Amino acid sequence: MKRARIGIIAVAMFAVAAVAFAQKPDFSGTWTLDEAASGVTAPPAGGGGGGGGRGGGTLGNGPATVKQTADSITIERTQGENKIVTTWKLDGTESKNTNPGRGGTPMESVSVAKLDGGTLTVTTKQDMGNGPMESTQKWTLTGGALTVESTNARGTQKRVYKKTT
Repeated sequence: MKRARIGIIAVAMFAVAAVAFAQKPDFSGTWTLDEAASGVTAPPAGGGGGGGGRGGGTLGNGPATVKQTADSITIERTQGENKIVTTWKLDGTESKNTNPGRGGTPMESVSVAKLDGGTLTVTTKQDMGNGPMESTQKWTLTGGALTVESTNARGTQKRVYKKTT
């Protein structure tokens, strides 16, 4: 009887752990750069940015609004006078987005996004005018903060965002 009870408890614990692990994180909300946690100072509002450089990549320096559904994530933010909207499918297939590049010239990017456990990984290829550039973003939620680690040919940058809504 004691072995059966231990077996039932072990199965129950495994089932709870499997369900908890299988849950996808929800990145929805409005996010703003936490300068102190990121170790950076944001440029003045309406400044440049984007492309994963000093401007903080897809979320910029915020605020950026993320809307997540079962099959996609859409990010909306403002860069200068431009409204930037990026949408990624979450099934590992390609997503194409066109946003203003340097000098306002439209630039197309092709991204593949995939949720794996608690991490969203997005690999993006974009022609920056001097050849193709590839970058990878890893999004994770910890204690109510969103951490985005971006890696490209210029190195790796970690940004931490706080949720404002």
